[in-house]
Amino acid sequence: MTALHPAAARYVSNRVPRVEDPRLLTGHGSFVDDVVRNGMLHVAFVRSPHARARITGIDAADARALDGVRAVFLAADLNPDVREQWYTLIGKDVPDTPRPPLAEGEVRFVGDPVAMVVATDRYVAEDAADLVAVDYDPLPPIADYLTALDTDELVHPDYPGNVAGELAGPPPEELAEVFDGAAHVESATIYQQSYAPVPMETRGLVAEWSAPDGELTLWASTQAPHEVRLFCSRLLGLPEHRVRVIVRDTGGGFGQKMMPLREDMCVMLAARKLPAPVKWIEDRRENLLSAGQSRHEHADVRMAFDDEGEILAAQVDYAQDVGAYPTPWPVQNAVAAGMLLPGPYRVGRATFACRSVFSNTSGRTAYRGPWQFESVAREVLLDRAARAMGIDPVELRRRTLLRADELPFVNPNGMPYSDVTPLETFEHALEILDYEDFRREQRRARAEGRYLGVGTCTYVEPTTTAMGPQATEGATIRVEPSGAVNVYLSGGSSGNSLETTAVQLTADALGADIADVHTIQGDTAVTPFGGGTGGSRSGSMIAGAVEATASQLRERIVAIAAHRMEAAAEDVVLDGSRAFVRGTSAGGLALSEIAETAYFGVESLPPGVPPGLEASARYRGESTIIWANATHVSVCEVDVATGAVRLLRHIVSEDCGPMINPDVVEGQIAGGTVQGIGGALYEHLAYDEEGTPVSTTFMDYLLPSSMEVPDIEYGHVETPGPGPGGYKGVGEGGAIGAPPAVINAVADALAPFGVEITTLPLTPAALVEAIERSEEDR
Repeated sequence: MTALHPAAARYVSNRVPRVEDPRLLTGHGSFVDDVVRNGMLHVAFVRSPHARARITGIDAADARALDGVRAVFLAADLNPDVREQWYTLIGKDVPDTPRPPLAEGEVRFVGDPVAMVVATDRYVAEDAADLVAVDYDPLPPIADYLTALDTDELVHPDYPGNVAGELAGPPPEELAEVFDGAAHVESATIYQQSYAPVPMETRGLVAEWSAPDGELTLWASTQAPHEVRLFCSRLLGLPEHRVRVIVRDTGGGFGQKMMPLREDMCVMLAARKLPAPVKWIEDRRENLLSAGQSRHEHADVRMAFDDEGEILAAQVDYAQDVGAYPTPWPVQNAVAAGMLLPGPYRVGRATFACRSVFSNTSGRTAYRGPWQFESVAREVLLDRAARAMGIDPVELRRRTLLRADELPFVNPNGMPYSDVTPLETFEHALEILDYEDFRREQRRARAEGRYLGVGTCTYVEPTTTAMGPQATEGATIRVEPSGAVNVYLSGGSSGNSLETTAVQLTADALGADIADVHTIQGDTAVTPFGGGTGGSRSGSMIAGAVEATASQLRERIVAIAAHRMEAAAEDVVLDGSRAFVRGTSAGGLALSEIAETAYFGVESLPPGVPPGLEASARYRGESTIIWANATHVSVCEVDVATGAVRLLRHIVSEDCGPMINPDVVEGQIAGGTVQGIGGALYEHLAYDEEGTPVSTTFMDYLLPSSMEVPDIEYGHVETPGPGPGGYKGVGEGGAIGAPPAVINAVADALAPFGVEITTLPLTPAALVEAIERSEEDR
């Protein structure tokens, strides 16, 4: 390949304003609910009021008779039409769990869709849904997964013991000698509550069937348009080219919108049976009721230490609630929680067991860092161990955290770490805090009757992978005859600034002015296949796809420019949408002039250069896993009379490699951190003893606001990863690192009372009870 000499990067690594913002901040975004099609019909679902019951009869006559109702679909109308239903991300041969479009024979959670009503508007559809009479024979529900293993009742008859799946590492007996001989063993059973992603935009889908040409067009709120396309083609038995998925703006996904769920299946199946396009938009109560739960889990965890505080062994016996209809297959993330338990620490030996358990509640869905519990369990246990051994928890971590010069390092469960800086980010975050000064302030405050605390969490996060369906990403870049540059990517942007990322990378790769670069994303008819936004993969994968594609196009641009300017290709520099001969600053050729030659002056092209300026390429991840890491430090004050927690500072030192756009990186960290704070202190998708959800509105499901979250302070350690530009992922980390840091801060504040925290969330009532219980025990 000809040696090319781009000018110094003008846009990458700089705080370039987001190209999305002008339309989003002025209310000109286009979401699924903004889609209007001629004659469009609207959907409402009839949902079960019972956690578990037999369906003994359904009478939809009154609903069908209501003026404006066009159809009422039951399980018998839709379920038999399912051809195949499996997710590309997971694979065809995974032993997936049941997932019928509509409940058939038995409902398995409150909110289970039983019937689908289609009408001329949403109001009529909801009125008609109220007229559908369903006869239920209630059955004993399994409202709490903790009881699911000790009952004869089954959520699904084909899953004995209500176990959706389980996997384990080496037998615990192999570590018995290590634990028996350790100077100190710390153990605890740690419980995390159920909470939910709660995207700003709820789920939604518009489906339009064209009978004459057998094509289905979907406007979707999704993180992965090509996943939706492939899933739909399999579901309906349609060729892929007969399904088009369009994603415009998406108001958050966080894993919940990674894959089509059951209501999406219903809309897809019904579309071919209807005379007009059909729209379903989920309301907030439906979202909290049936879009999925996350995080509900617990584990028996223990660690063995020598007399210097080195970690000799770690063991976790982990169980997660997967509800009635988990999406996707839950066992993978359960295994990740076990295998990542050692985290970024020098751990001698380890093992794990993990179990996914059904219950009669909303199905488990992915949520930002779905293996997050490993950090909660590990970091909480490390603080407990430090207190028990009389060691400062910071000093204990300093003795055991991996340093950059110790890498590569394979953790005892076989996870190969490289290109991370655990100890370095840890020290950086503590430096921002001024840890010793805080401890002095804490002592003064305690003397005054005020209880301050500090907590930390250091973790490693797997991001881009070179394995499976997400191992590659494609891009097409076209320089139009006008000189405008369009980059086509799969996209699925859901608030994570993929448009800005693509424009920055492409502008620098081609030496174009950023104002001349545009991106087209989220339309499967024109974009190359991509794995979607999940697993912190987008930044590094887009960088790889843009580089692989732009390098081809750039060589062609340089060849044409060199030919026209009678210069050697190696002397051509592209900058500001112009080509110059090295050493000159005037004249040259505009990119539009080069494009004009490429398209319309083909007779004057240099030998071997094809006409046009368009290229497509695919990038494959260069490492089995690209790792990122960070340290969170949280500082709080606890009012011991009321149990109220006030966060005073929250610091994040992150190593996601060189930053494409620091504003975007910090925005991703902030969003995840706030979600993690919410999970530690406020959010709880709670159920009563009968399996009825009791927090299906924002009056009951508490989210943190700007009043509860302090300004987040950022530190950056930049260690290049193995991929193009050295970029790593950053999307998941805030939600992983914030909860343990907040938990440990609260526990540190309450250490004078002997309070140990093992159950979330840390509500004021729970903390007051813990303080009172500890005082009674002393």
